[in-house]
Amino acid sequence: MNIRVLLVDDHVIFRQALSHMLSVDPTMQVVGELGDGEQIVKTVGETRPDVVVMDVSMPKVNGMEATRKLLASHPQVKVVALSGFNYKQFVLEMLEAGVTGYVIKSAAAQQLTQAIVSAAAGQRYLCPESSELLISAKSRTAQSHVSTQGNKRLGKRETAVLKLLALGNSSPQIGNALHIATSTVDVHRRNIMRKLELHNVAELTTYAIRNGFVDLQGG
Repeated sequence: MNIRVLLVDDHVIFRQALSHMLSVDPTMQVVGELGDGEQIVKTVGETRPDVVVMDVSMPKVNGMEATRKLLASHPQVKVVALSGFNYKQFVLEMLEAGVTGYVIKSAAAQQLTQAIVSAAAGQRYLCPESSELLISAKSRTAQSHVSTQGNKRLGKRETAVLKLLALGNSSPQIGNALHIATSTVDVHRRNIMRKLELHNVAELTTYAIRNGFVDLQGG
């Protein structure tokens, strides 16, 4: 079954190029295009995409705000952020908004299809350029300090659950990996959120990336 994709980008020529690139892939079906995020909720309801490719910087409603609105009303849809800028703040803010993938536009020809396939499968994907950016942005001293603090607050099993959650695994998948019941995973997740004062998986993911719990080297 084809992956249904909605493209959201304010640059018409670039958007058309993306549409052509994806349309020649037999596993993809472009079901619609938007020039900004203003009509995102309505359009997703009409076109029913599996994955939305979301430009970060757009007029009227930018990608971050559009992603939050979209996922609040259609939480089953996966979002891959697409940006002309490889800025740490953009990557982190889009992850906090709930995206499953992040690709810079200069790497779209090589990376976007893989990001869409990964997102459709519920797997997180960061292009190598953005992964390297987040890794290099953390100083060893700060990482050591924060990671030590985090390890003091979280138990060994809680840390393992946090890492697997941040990599996009579901509770049953984590249970299988750690040989524990799904209900036990959910208890650990609630305890982690309470200890770290976080409220959802997107915040947990961002915390794990910022504080060195997740190895992003694989993209």
